[in-house]
Amino acid sequence: MPSSHEAFENDACPVQDDLLGLMYRADENGLPRLIESVTPDVRAMLALFCYRRSHLHTLALAIATSCDERDLVRFGGRVGSALFALSRNAASPRSAATGGRKTVTLSTQPLSTFAPLDDIEDDDPADSDGEADAGAVADTRAEPVMA
Repeated sequence: MPSSHEAFENDACPVQDDLLGLMYRADENGLPRLIESVTPDVRAMLALFCYRRSHLHTLALAIATSCDERDLVRFGGRVGSALFALSRNAASPRSAATGGRKTVTLSTQPLSTFAPLDDIEDDDPADSDGEADAGAVADTRAEPVMA
């Protein structure tokens, strides 16, 4: 029996990307037909490949339900044995593989809150209303000359 580390050294997908995409998007009725189109040894490797990716766990369980324990253990070691057990204990993994995808939720609250601008204190403590002293500006101007 290979160790779990040895089983995952080759991290390449055992099927073409197109077939994996079809399986990922397949409905409840089409997924079993796609799974059956793959040979048992490749099916076991594919189940293990999907299991190592969290977004494909339900697909891995659906594929593993059609695998022999011997094949999963041969290609995955202890992980293959655990996957076999999980696939037999999971409630309807084939329907979960298609309809049980995790949904994305967005926050309904603001990501951060800021103090209102009115509550911010001025840098100049002598000037409490935040406006410049109008008298200081008037003193710097020259008086107009009348002729």
